[in-house]
Amino acid sequence: MGKRMDVLTDELSEFIAAQKIFFVATAAAEGSINLSPKGMDSLRVLSPSRIVWLNMTGSGNETATHLQEQDRITLMWCAFEGKPLILRTYGHARVIHPRDADWSALYSMFPSTHGARQIIDVSIALVQTSCGFGIPLMDYQEDRTILLDWAEKKGPEGISDYWAEKNTRSLDGKDTGIFEVKS
Repeated sequence: MGKRMDVLTDELSEFIAAQKIFFVATAAAEGSINLSPKGMDSLRVLSPSRIVWLNMTGSGNETATHLQEQDRITLMWCAFEGKPLILRTYGHARVIHPRDADWSALYSMFPSTHGARQIIDVSIALVQTSCGFGIPLMDYQEDRTILLDWAEKKGPEGISDYWAEKNTRSLDGKDTGIFEVKS
């Protein structure tokens, strides 16, 4: 059944690498709680206590907004194939934008795309597994390319315009930090 540990084991890191989807949960002190599914080739386990994932441009920007105020984050994976398992990592995260010094080194670990918006750098404080006996078995067909195709078609200027239109305010009206504040 379920176990708790301080860091990821090699076996759990391999499990993460094999998954096609993961879920991210964050919340500010007040307002909406965000839970987002993530896919594509967008996550790297850097060590037993550190994960980074490439946050792609989307219709909202809740995770980055919440992390400015509360750095708590939960990531979750479910085994939809093979041996049943649910894995959660609880920790603290920081947002890295293309304008930040850490961006280049971390971004080089991912396939290049115009849709890259932020990198979320997660420090793991707790790892929890549970049985996953109630999770359905499902067959993976393929990754969707719609988001990548859309971003490629928009190009860097079109993505920036989209951020200005759709990604500057959270659902609760908070500044997302997508653009650097000029003094």
